Parts: sequence; structure tokens; C-alpha cells
Amino acid sequence: MLNPVTDAFRADLATRLPRTAFRDLTPAYLEEPRGRYAGQGGLLLAPGSTDEVAEIVRACHAARVGVVPYGGGTGLVGGQVMPDGPAPVIVTLERMNRIRAVHPTENVLVVEAGVILADVQAAAQGADRLFPLSLASEGSARIGGCLATNAGGVNVLRYGNTRDLCLGLEAVLPDGSVLNGLTRLRKDNTGYDLRNLLIGAEGSLGLITAAALKLHPRPVGEGAALMVVNDPQAALELLALAGDHIGGGVSAFELIGRMGLEFLDEALPEVRQPFADKPGWMVLIDVGLPRGQDPAAALERLFVAAHDAGLVPDGLIAQSQAQRVDFWKIRESIPLANRHVGSISSHDISVPLSAIPDFIRQGDAALAKLGAFRINCFGHLGDGNLHYNVFPNPGETRADHDHLRGAIKRTVHDLVHAMGGSVSAEHGIGRLKVEDLERYADPTKLATMRAIKSALDPAGIMNPGVILRQPSAP
Repeated sequence: MLNPVTDAFRADLATRLPRTAFRDLTPAYLEEPRGRYAGQGGLLLAPGSTDEVAEIVRACHAARVGVVPYGGGTGLVGGQVMPDGPAPVIVTLERMNRIRAVHPTENVLVVEAGVILADVQAAAQGADRLFPLSLASEGSARIGGCLATNAGGVNVLRYGNTRDLCLGLEAVLPDGSVLNGLTRLRKDNTGYDLRNLLIGAEGSLGLITAAALKLHPRPVGEGAALMVVNDPQAALELLALAGDHIGGGVSAFELIGRMGLEFLDEALPEVRQPFADKPGWMVLIDVGLPRGQDPAAALERLFVAAHDAGLVPDGLIAQSQAQRVDFWKIRESIPLANRHVGSISSHDISVPLSAIPDFIRQGDAALAKLGAFRINCFGHLGDGNLHYNVFPNPGETRADHDHLRGAIKRTVHDLVHAMGGSVSAEHGIGRLKVEDLERYADPTKLATMRAIKSALDPAGIMNPGVILRQPSAP
């Protein structure tokens, strides 16, 4: 049973922390991007060091007060807000935004959890290295939140998820003890991998305070192409062909459907579109090649091979960096257009690559039985992650279909599960998908997760209600 923040609790913390750690609780810390949850909080704290984070968590552990970690506030599953229960402490690490060390010869960057992702990228670039995690929200997302949710993004095909870009972590555990795991080693077989236990735990097992991140050489030649494909099956075959021709040089392979382009016309007409007649499907291919290799030439060879194979009837290859940026502007604007239109139900799903065409066909057919909707299917085809989002028709709003939202989500997620997929590919569980996890997770996995939570956080103070349902009071 948790307790709310009280005046006595505040007064006790005031004797433990400097005045700079206390912040006014503004509405921004109680909101999430989709507006599904309105958070609450009794106290907002902005610690400036790991020791201050540990002091906060120790106090919360002793008083059984909930701790809600707040990163950049960009999460899409409600993990950064607590809508009900006793008023918690909200902890923002925005003051812990230092680059602690750069090791270019090791390809390692050590940063605090409050560093904004774009600043991590800039620090890597300053060392002539690449930190390849790239998200639409990289200008405000913080690296601690990216690690806590194991964020994906557009470069997973080549570089992996955030989990694959982390060598070591420093974190404060639920009893206030500090896990000093900022190793820069690539090989360390000394027992349980606590780093990977905390990554993706969404703050439910501890609060990440710093990380040793893996860097990569910067590709010398970068290029992009938009290639029209006949259907998603042709896109899959193009992906395989791209691997044959360009190998590990393919950084991103994004599927874009006609509906996404129509939404751009509707909501963001200033975004320039490359084809006068909108194709039913196209892919954005991005490549990064070492010195001596010409990305435009490599993409041209791929286009010729794909055209000869009957996979690609049309396409454009970026002839400059500015044109490459324009191509990416189309892809990165689709989520913004989606928000303007307003989805009834959005789905961050993954299925085995070979199942993608069947999933799209069967999903469209199943939803047609529920009503008339517009479906915008797009996303990271290269790693099997699609954003399969359902929208009202023109002249309607999502509120007109709210009574169908549960049925739509169940229809999509049941199909994903039947195909051996995941109902949360890159956004996490948060509070939004707790019921989904209970419905679809392997029972043994779920029981093991609960056992780990109980062992590390018996008081249940860390991000209460995220991933696992908060136990009912006896």
C-alpha cells in the first residue's frame, strides 16, 4: 500500500536535498502526447547528481511513496504520468545533462540520463563518431527515457535498438542503493546481466542515472532513394535484394502507404511530395557507405535490379544531401499528420517479416467488418515494426468511433498475436498496454516478471502501475 506525498515528507526531503532540487509542478509534467492520461503528482524533484537521486529514492522507500521518472515526456504509452493512486514524487533528470567522458578510440560515450538524444548525437559527431539512435522526438527525448523504454527508431535494421547501443549503466535501485555498472567492456560474463534487466523496464525496477554508450564510425557516403513498389510483398523482396546488393550498408528501410501521403496533403500540404500520382506503396531506403563507395551508384544498381525483377516500377534517387533530407521529411512528417487527423486507435506492432503482407491484408479485411475506416500503415519494414493506425473518414472525428476503440485494438492485437508477433514493438508497455501484456504474454514470462518486480521492489514504489498492474490493497 503506497502513501501520498505529505507536508511532513516534503519537510524531511528539504533537510536532505539542496533547494535547487525542488521545482514547481507545472502541467507539462502531468501530460503525455496522445492525451489519453492526465497525471497527478505531489512533488516534482530535479536532482543534480546520482547521490541526490539515491537520497530521494531512499526517502520514498522508507515512506512508501511512489516514484514516477520523467524523461523528455515523449513516451506514447503513458509511462511518464500516474493518473490515479496516492500522489507520487515525480523525478526529472533534466539537470543531470552532462557528458561525462568521450573515448573515441574505444567508440564509447559516457553520458548522464538527462542528456537530450540530439545532444548525445552531437557529442558523438564532435568526436567524429556516430550514435545511430534516431527518433522523431530526438530533440526532446532524453537518453535515460530511451534506455528505459528500449527505444527503436529508424536505424534498428543496421544498428539495433537502444539496448544494443549500451555497454553499461549506473542506476539507483528501489531501496536507494546505487548500481555502479558503467563498464565500457564489450565482453563481461560475470553473472546476471543487470544492464539488460533495467533497459526496457520503464523505470519499474530502478532509475537509470548514466550510461556508457556504444558509438560507430561515421559513414562517409550517405544516400537515399524512394522506390515505388507494387505491394508489401514486393517491398519485402526489395529488402532482400537490397541486402544482396548493399549488405550492411542499408541503414533504414521504411514502408510508406498512400494513406500517409494523403494525410500529408490534408494536414501538412507544405511538405513536398515526389510523385504527382501517389503510389499505393513505396519504400524509403537510406544507406551509409565507407570511403570509396558511391551511395547514389549503389542505389542506382539496386533500382535497375529491382526494376528488372518487376518489383519497382518507378523511383527517385537523392542527388544531394538536401534532396535526401527532403525524402526523410516526408517520412518524419507522417506521424505529425496523423496527430492532426486524430487516430481512433494506434498500434505499434511487429510480426515476422514474411508475415507482413498477410498481416496487412487480413488486418484491413477484419477491420472492414467493424466499420468504415481509413488505415495508415507505415513504418520500419526492415525490422518488422509497423505503425498500423486506424482513423475516421473525412467529416468524422475519433470521438465518433470511441465506442469501437477497444474492438479495433483487440482485432489488430489478436491478429498480431496469432502471427507470432508483438503488440509493443518499440514504444513499451507503460500503462496503456498493461491489459494487453496480461492477455498475450507467455504465463511463465509474466510470472517471472512479477517475481523480479517483487524481489527488487517489494514496496512497489518504482513507477507504480507501469508494465505490471499495481497489486490491490488487502
